[in-house]
Amino acid sequence: MTNKLYDFNLTLNNGQDTTLEPYQGKVLLIVNTASKCGFTPQYEGLQSLYSDLKDKGLVVLGFPCDQFGHQEPGSDSEIEQFCSLKFNVDFPLFKKIDVNGAQASPLFTFLKDEAPGLLGSKGIKWNFTKFLVSKSGKVVKRYASTTKPEDIRSDIEAQLAK
Repeated sequence: MTNKLYDFNLTLNNGQDTTLEPYQGKVLLIVNTASKCGFTPQYEGLQSLYSDLKDKGLVVLGFPCDQFGHQEPGSDSEIEQFCSLKFNVDFPLFKKIDVNGAQASPLFTFLKDEAPGLLGSKGIKWNFTKFLVSKSGKVVKRYASTTKPEDIRSDIEAQLAK
């Protein structure tokens, strides 16, 4: 039986349809991102984690979202260009999605159910909420927007070591 996490239909930033199945057996850091947010410099930390740990089995997955303060107004190609030019991002970016509400991505509904936020809240509060997923596809932990990527490195390394 495969883990449900790997079955969601997703679309990469370039329009290619996919699932998370290609990432089975990897540690995943799934993040809702935005280009015009106070937390946007976290792209640098996310890219640093990915560069340092991808050969050990980490994959960072970026999901642009425009639900918080209209901070991701660009098209998918504009987002990709911004991330590449400003932060040298080369981890997978996906098509812009909703993470809350009636149109929320089923993947993010699943993540929120598996790792509720503070006091059991399901909703994502802001951009750059992060979900750490084990090699077996279990959602291990949810991190607030204010948690810097470098502050979760030890948690990621612990998952990689398992």
